[in-house]
Amino acid sequence: MEVAFASKNSLALKHQTHIAMKKILMVISLAATFTACKQKQADNSTVTGDNKQLAKLFDNYYEGYLKLDPLTATSIGDARYNDQLPNTGSVEYLKQAHDFYAAYLDSIKTFKREDLDDNDKISYDIFVYEAQTNLDGFQYHLEYMPFNQMFALPITMGQLGSGSNAQPFKTVKDYNDWLKRLAAFSAWADTAIGNFNNGIKTGVVLPKALVVKMIPQMQSFVVTDVTKSIFYDPIKSMPADFSDADKKTITQAYKKTIADVAVPTYKKLATYLQNEYLPHTRSTSGLSSVNDGAAKYAYLVKQQTSTTRTPEEIYQTGLSEVARISKQMDSIKNVVGFKGDRAAFFEYMKTDAKFMPYKTPAAVLKAFEDIHKRMEPNLKKMFTHVPKTPFMIKQTEAFRAASASAEYNQGSADGKRPGIFYVPILDATKFNITSGMESLFLHEAIPGHHYQISLTQENTKLPKFRRFLILENAYIEGWALYCESLGKELGLYTDPYQHMGALGDEMHRAVRLVVDVAIHTKGMTREQAIKYMMDNEAISEQGATAEIERYMGIPAQALGYKTGALKIRELRTKYEKQLGSKFNLAEFHNQVLKDGAMPLSVFETKMDAWAKTQ
Repeated sequence: MEVAFASKNSLALKHQTHIAMKKILMVISLAATFTACKQKQADNSTVTGDNKQLAKLFDNYYEGYLKLDPLTATSIGDARYNDQLPNTGSVEYLKQAHDFYAAYLDSIKTFKREDLDDNDKISYDIFVYEAQTNLDGFQYHLEYMPFNQMFALPITMGQLGSGSNAQPFKTVKDYNDWLKRLAAFSAWADTAIGNFNNGIKTGVVLPKALVVKMIPQMQSFVVTDVTKSIFYDPIKSMPADFSDADKKTITQAYKKTIADVAVPTYKKLATYLQNEYLPHTRSTSGLSSVNDGAAKYAYLVKQQTSTTRTPEEIYQTGLSEVARISKQMDSIKNVVGFKGDRAAFFEYMKTDAKFMPYKTPAAVLKAFEDIHKRMEPNLKKMFTHVPKTPFMIKQTEAFRAASASAEYNQGSADGKRPGIFYVPILDATKFNITSGMESLFLHEAIPGHHYQISLTQENTKLPKFRRFLILENAYIEGWALYCESLGKELGLYTDPYQHMGALGDEMHRAVRLVVDVAIHTKGMTREQAIKYMMDNEAISEQGATAEIERYMGIPAQALGYKTGALKIRELRTKYEKQLGSKFNLAEFHNQVLKDGAMPLSVFETKMDAWAKTQ
């Protein structure tokens, strides 16, 4: 999940969002315990036509997956594997991951799809698509670029070890679990260096512009005083009810592991990147300049959009959307009587004092709550199935606000932990109302991520792998972006400047389609892409640079947002024409959300089947 990017409000790129990033290297994200898992599911391999047996296979897959990918288990609150860190780039590990997917794919194909009920047919289709897509990725050796300035286990380790993320630090066992996980980081780093070297040998290396950002990231973890390390933070906030003996033992163990494992490992990575890898990096920006780059990018486009659309088709869609949104922007500029060009209009909205009316953080939060209240009457007409999970709006904590963007943190499946829409407010007097506040709320909060994620987690009719593991970028972010388009229907965007902010957010997603494809298939340089972005939207050079380097580091991921939103809108328009007076918008939204995330190809088939019943 991400904020609707708008530098107008100085909201930084959200770092390491779990849903948005996870699928980039899904093919190397499993751990080395395949044998036991394979034995667990083997009993199902000859059973066909029995939904209970299919459910058992799905349960076994879910349990096996969490063993194989313990970081995902941690992220969803399953603490059983919090002490484990798989060596994801090793040859042995990759083979075990490949065999895991292959074995389950073979097993599910022994079931006759036509004998299954509708829900199980959807599960079957999702499962087959996911497994096959992951298997297809192994041939491209994405592990030869094991991390970058954004998608990086070394950074994730810092987040987990800080004590303010998914890794819990509440019990003595929690503290010991993290020590074991951190101790395994050194082996992971050695393998990463080996894979970087394999990339050098085979012509698959990162752009120099990204690596120069990675080096200081690694250096930031190198400290001479272990008590200054981010990994020492949990010691500073150790629970008061720990015994004195436990406190002493844990503190000594943390000091030793930080000094003997963490600091040397980060120093090794920084030195390697600076002295050995950097000289071999490429001056080009896109994948087309690496060995088998065109095929790699085509695969990632399919993986991230879950469609068969070609990069060129997506590029042309982007050009068309940029032109369409540009006309709407110019129309609003004319309506409010602004005499300058669009760039001057952007600057006016960013700097004029009347667009910064707030005095306190509480006033900013109240403005977001007012957005919620204003749209509630129409929201109830458009959504008749809503989550039970509570919802809150909170200011982002001060310690992380400077580097955070607005975000949604999902609640727990049982509803005990609310979904929270976090808003970073560094200076309330500079919080700009033209930053797309209304579209941001629709995307990140309601009815965007809060409705979609909560309804999926709450739906116990779905197998667990669909409730917690399916992170289809195009569906999830497509839904959130589609929700931004509902503003007028929900009674928002009546202020032309808020509408302009919403168009700015939409333009950002359209620009992505152009520059991502152009960078990786048409030789567009980093500098050309930055200029194109700044020419078409209200974004600073710093913001545009971070965005373009994101697309260089994680190719195709940014294509999912617009692709998914356009598909949902396309289906809605089609059914409105087909069904006429029988079309019910609230039921359409219910059908979109009720079965959780899935590949767009499976989603369209499911929705077409529903429309036929109307």
